[in-house]
Amino acid sequence: MSLAVETNDGSESRDTYRRQLNDIAYEDIPAALAAAHTECSPGDNLSAEFTLTRSRGAQTARDRPPPDLDTLMIGAGFELLSGRHGALKHGEPVAIEAVRLRTLPDYLAPGMSMVICGLNPSLHSADMGVGFGRGGNRFWPAALAAGLVTTDRDPSDALARHGVGMTDMVKRASPRAASLTSDEYRAGVDRLSEICRWLQPGLVCMVGLAGWRAAVDRHARAGLQAETLGGSAVYVMPSTSGLNAHSSLSDLTDHLSRAADLAASTTG
Repeated sequence: MSLAVETNDGSESRDTYRRQLNDIAYEDIPAALAAAHTECSPGDNLSAEFTLTRSRGAQTARDRPPPDLDTLMIGAGFELLSGRHGALKHGEPVAIEAVRLRTLPDYLAPGMSMVICGLNPSLHSADMGVGFGRGGNRFWPAALAAGLVTTDRDPSDALARHGVGMTDMVKRASPRAASLTSDEYRAGVDRLSEICRWLQPGLVCMVGLAGWRAAVDRHARAGLQAETLGGSAVYVMPSTSGLNAHSSLSDLTDHLSRAADLAASTTG
């Protein structure tokens, strides 16, 4: 895997990141796109080429074809400008041009026990490169106290060491989640359903009730939901934002502990 950077002169210049990914297995696509995202800045262009191969592993779930490229690029925090739209096929070369957005990439892989799903990134978190990154947000303290993760504010470590992935219902970053619309939440649920059908995590933990209520069940309460996402169980918990004065750190820790227990019982 190689990376060359070309910088154009002028007041409107931006970098173009050119990636030759060669052969890439199904399950490595999110990680490759997340790495490209972290190497770019908002507004930079990404030019990438790869050929999709079958899984490196032997598990049946790993051989499921991924969602269409548009869905994967949205999750990775890019807007696809040109190249293949629609389904990816084994053995076919893919060339894409995209622009990096001011948001967060997904941290996802096969074999996840749980996916943590926020409402959307705050601008502060998008610029930090870490979900729930603001100091007053209690997600990471609660996740550490629940034993869900062992390293603070490190989504890569959470995925690699603990099988805990991270994404957001809506990828558009904003100062407050209150600006999001029901249509955005519904589109996010559709995207998440595709991802779950592909990667089959044990459980999806929605952090914040507003999105699930807007898109799925307006009467939803915290806890395990009757509906699933692509076959994966869904647990909804209160927001970990410091603005949510109704939930203490102990309450949030308990919710994450219950979600982790349910995920463990699902993945067995």
